Amino acid sequence: MRLQYQPHRGEALSGLFVLLFPVIFTSLFSTLGHASPSMFSEWNAPKPKHSRLLKSALQCETTNAQHSHLWIPLANQGWRPCVESTKAPSLPEKSQGYIQVFLDGGLNQQRMGICDAVAVAKILNATLVIPHLEVNPVWKDSSSFMDIFDVDHFINVLKDEISIVKELPYEFSFSTREYYAIAIRATRIKTAPVHASANWYLENVLPVLQSYGIAAIAPFSHRLAFDNLSMDIQRLRCKVNFQALVFVPHIRQLGDALVSRLRYPSGKSGAVGTNYLQESTVGAGKFVVLHLRFDKDMAAHSACDFGGGKAEKLALAKYRQVIWQGRVLNSQFTNVELRNQGRCPLTPEEIGLLLAALGFDNTTRLYLASHKVFGGEARISTLQKLFPLMEDKKSLASTAERAQIKGKASLLAAVDYYVSMHSTIFISASPGNMHNALVGHRTFENLKTIRPNMALLGQLFLNKSISWSDFQQAVVEGHENRQGQIRLRKPKQSIYTYPAPYCMCHA
Repeated sequence: MRLQYQPHRGEALSGLFVLLFPVIFTSLFSTLGHASPSMFSEWNAPKPKHSRLLKSALQCETTNAQHSHLWIPLANQGWRPCVESTKAPSLPEKSQGYIQVFLDGGLNQQRMGICDAVAVAKILNATLVIPHLEVNPVWKDSSSFMDIFDVDHFINVLKDEISIVKELPYEFSFSTREYYAIAIRATRIKTAPVHASANWYLENVLPVLQSYGIAAIAPFSHRLAFDNLSMDIQRLRCKVNFQALVFVPHIRQLGDALVSRLRYPSGKSGAVGTNYLQESTVGAGKFVVLHLRFDKDMAAHSACDFGGGKAEKLALAKYRQVIWQGRVLNSQFTNVELRNQGRCPLTPEEIGLLLAALGFDNTTRLYLASHKVFGGEARISTLQKLFPLMEDKKSLASTAERAQIKGKASLLAAVDYYVSMHSTIFISASPGNMHNALVGHRTFENLKTIRPNMALLGQLFLNKSISWSDFQQAVVEGHENRQGQIRLRKPKQSIYTYPAPYCMCHA
């Protein structure tokens, strides 16, 4: 591109050039990797923080024995999915009324809320209205339940458990989000405590149902306990999560296409049909899904130091003040204390070094499931150097294929969830709702899932003199039993993250 200088329009052209330069010459800012993260989210991103380890990792060669061992599927652990009721399911002779719930949060928090809503409807012998998904103030996605999940499949799978309707009958059509936003209403329940017991619902919600025929619960996220519930209710929650909640066809179709291109990068797999994943598993290619949540929200809330200097620290401190008025629990600890406690999310560089230490190399096909990366291209570049075959939705699918999900955070997350469930190995860079949901779902299906030992890694990355061989040995030993082995749920833990023993039976 050549700009002709004209004195009377110089300032305007200069301004235009500054605006268009990053768009026109994007190759100057990108590395040779396939994936395409948000490249201009942060201009002053730091250089690699662990240069010595990175240099060694790039020079290290993985043996064939190491590499083949990584891809071995999990052996049978003596457990199988078990979500059917201990007694024949049946519907009540008469419904007590209609239950509405309003769910906030992102896709995976809403997913758990949907499962809890079904359980509450069962406890109350009520009819469930398809849950209303609130617009998330961060992601600003207005996608409805029916935009994300196959509603007919959902109703059909649960038809013998509870009654479900897509919308309220005319006599209750007044019960809307707007109706409850402008005044106090007798039919709204807004005092449900976090992790409320079944008895709480019977004592506080059932009378409203019996009086008015409808009860709208908002807020509802995390409003049902994980303890002291019957086995049948626990299994019903898992039945919803692992069987009834299936994504809409266009999400599954795009997900199948991405999985096919990851497994067969040369394009030899042929047409992708709805049964592709079940038909072509044997002998198919292997790939890792990395869920990388390292956005500004996550970085700021952690209160950790990510090596960006004073400018980055000030930017994150200002963000904490604006969003949380500075009230962040981690702020009372030093960076060293936070890392020793494993409370800092892994940066793209650190998760790349973890994968390299475990034995993954530059021949590994890596799918990046992520949103906007804090630090932009400069922060993601070290991960791309280690894994040049890294891909994401944008690099694997055409603009036309992505048209239905463009700008819709919940649908984008749904595609990532689908691809993650069909990957050979899944790993997440930090705890969170997506991590918890997939760890539980993949445990249910006995799929290999690496859970980073955050405390160990925090301590290793603080040691600036550690050699690559010592780092690698510590990482391998520290993750031997963190690759999908069954962990029995403990009191207060989520049944969606730990499905055994309530939703799994001994084989």
